[in-house]
Amino acid sequence: MAANPSKAMDWLNENVQPYYPSTRIVGITVGNEVLGGQDTGLAEALVGAVVNVHEALRMLRLADRIELTTPHSEAVFANSYPPSACVFKDDLMVYLRPLLDFFSKTGAPFYVNAYPFLAYMSDPEHIDINYALFKPNAGIVDPKTGLRYDNMFEAQLDAAYFALEKAGYPGMEVRVAETGWASAGDANEAGASMENAVTYNRNLRKRLFLRKGTPYRPKRVAKAYIFALFNENLKPGPTTERHYGLFKPDGSVSIDLRLKGLIPSSAPPFKRVEGWGRIVQYLATLLPCTLIFLALAA
Repeated sequence: MAANPSKAMDWLNENVQPYYPSTRIVGITVGNEVLGGQDTGLAEALVGAVVNVHEALRMLRLADRIELTTPHSEAVFANSYPPSACVFKDDLMVYLRPLLDFFSKTGAPFYVNAYPFLAYMSDPEHIDINYALFKPNAGIVDPKTGLRYDNMFEAQLDAAYFALEKAGYPGMEVRVAETGWASAGDANEAGASMENAVTYNRNLRKRLFLRKGTPYRPKRVAKAYIFALFNENLKPGPTTERHYGLFKPDGSVSIDLRLKGLIPSSAPPFKRVEGWGRIVQYLATLLPCTLIFLALAA
């Protein structure tokens, strides 16, 4: 897509046009966590791909209806604690600068994948798990700003705001493209449990429904997408990678958020479904649940 604009149009014609607007498509991400990894070729292609997809959306008169962005991991930051000290890594600015310039023109937010769970898991001896779970705790005070944080989610959001401000983009909004908590893990994956996953996701839901900002950006309503809709049971890696889902692969509830309508599907599990027609019917029964979680960021 970066080298050939027609590829971007082909992709939209195949994956968006046949379903829009009957399907509520509110955004497209070009890649996920492209920067901060080892693939410099992919990083170099990111801006070109974003520009070409946006131009294709404009030609289809969808650019003002479907948001275009690319989410980043915490790996794009040189440091993120305390929030006011957060800056982007110098070696990534060659990719980030043109990307942020483009998004500042289109009005797109900066999307970050924020996982208090991963921060806790990496240092359970020094991080209060209650701080990561939105539970009562002593909190932290940023020594430079004097701002108080009683949960890590808001601290991670503000860290991104500080990094953007220092890079020259103080007006850009920050949204969370992914956040969640693993319901199971290996022995060395601290904090991974069903109890903690339920607690985090329920408390996150309550926090988002308050529709308020962060200590540093109190007028910017915090918005986030929960990761993930389903457990990715075939995903390689440690056990946590397969246990973020709100639903199990057979459609039964894994992490119960106590949301109205969040119930196991009445259709048979996938392993008992015969024929693609039945599978499509089954997926249709889960669609309202998908919209519920998208609504958290609306």
